[in-house]
Order: sequence, then C-alpha cells, then structure tokens
Amino acid sequence: MPLSEHEQRLFDEIEQSLQDDPQFASAVRANDPSHVTRRRMIIAGLISFIGLGVIIGGVMSSNATYFAPAGAVLMFAGLLFGLRAQRKGATGELRAVDGKASRKTGSGGKRNGPSGGGSSFGDRMEERWRRRRDTGDYF
Repeated sequence: MPLSEHEQRLFDEIEQSLQDDPQFASAVRANDPSHVTRRRMIIAGLISFIGLGVIIGGVMSSNATYFAPAGAVLMFAGLLFGLRAQRKGATGELRAVDGKASRKTGSGGKRNGPSGGGSSFGDRMEERWRRRRDTGDYF
C-alpha cells in the first residue's frame, strides 16, 4: 500500500533527521550483525596470521620447540574464532538499538527446547511429519 503525500513527506523528514544524527548512526552500525561479523572475521584472520608468524619465527630461531606449538595453538584459536563468528553471523538476528525490542519466533513467541534456543532435531522431524500428514504431501 503506497504512502500518502503527507506520510511520504513525514517519512522523508524523519529520514533526513536520522541521517544528520551521527550518534544514532554509530549506534546502529555497532549493532549491525554484518558489521560485527566482518569485524570478528578480520580479528580471527589476524590471530591466525600472528600464529603463523610465531611458527615461522620459531623455526628461524633455535627455539622451535617452544614457538611452534604456541603458534599452532594461536592459528587454531583464530580458526575457531572465525568459524564461531561466521556461524553467529549467519543467523543475522537484528536487535533494537536500546535493547528493548525482541524478535518473536514463528510459533507465536513461544520458544521450544529446554534452553529456549530452538527446537531439537526430533521436534523438527515430528513437526515436518505432522505437516505432511495434514497436507497430504508426502514428496
């Protein structure tokens, strides 16, 4: 449904005032999931690169016994941090800037599972079976 002229004018004024507010822009940018994920991936890459440097430095010096394992641990930690950041970034859940709003789930706001984090594999399969049985679509 298109906006009326008055609503469009009000919308443009609000948009212009928000563009002029640098504090609001930085608050939105800080909570943007893609921005946070990108920053974490860069940090993970730097940690891995530092680990590689420690390994190479240890091999070049005579202390490879100490530096090689430490560098390997750093590289592994960077890899794990990057994978975790990528997995968290894939959800892309948006939050309100002031933290008061929350996103409801598809089941009317009720969350499944003991920790409230989602449904288990068995619950998803059971729901899928119910949908197939109700609609008659088996393939």
